[in-house]
Amino acid sequence: MFLPLVLLAGVWLTARPPLRLMLRRLLVAEFFILGLVLLPLLNPGAATPVAAAIIKSNLCIIALLLLTWSTPFPEILALLRRIHFPAIMLSTLALMVRYLPVLREESHRMQRARSSRTFSRRGRLEWNTLGNIIGQLFIRSANRAERIYLAMCARGWK
Repeated sequence: MFLPLVLLAGVWLTARPPLRLMLRRLLVAEFFILGLVLLPLLNPGAATPVAAAIIKSNLCIIALLLLTWSTPFPEILALLRRIHFPAIMLSTLALMVRYLPVLREESHRMQRARSSRTFSRRGRLEWNTLGNIIGQLFIRSANRAERIYLAMCARGWK
């Protein structure tokens, strides 16, 4: 495990990504990685080296963060196409990245609407409204995705 750590440190020094941004993204992934701690509880008979799994998962996430920081997304898609990644997954990835700004803008509009209607910030109320916003954002994005898909099919996309 020492060699991948040294290689990632070298790539980190070469790519020079902003530390705060990378740590914030790693923190989001850390919730999923720490879910690995719960796996031995589901199957107590299996001997799982939890610490090694957590370290390897963190190294993989750091490698992905460095890849996405240093490589433009169209180049990543081109490489995946060259190694014969399934075409439907490539299309899904390309559309997802293309419509992320739309989803982000929709989220900002919903947060702005919520903040204009609420005057206090309390713990339970904040979590409750955040859950409602996430649910509504999911429904709106699913409806928008359906409309986009129908429009693409109308234009001959298969």
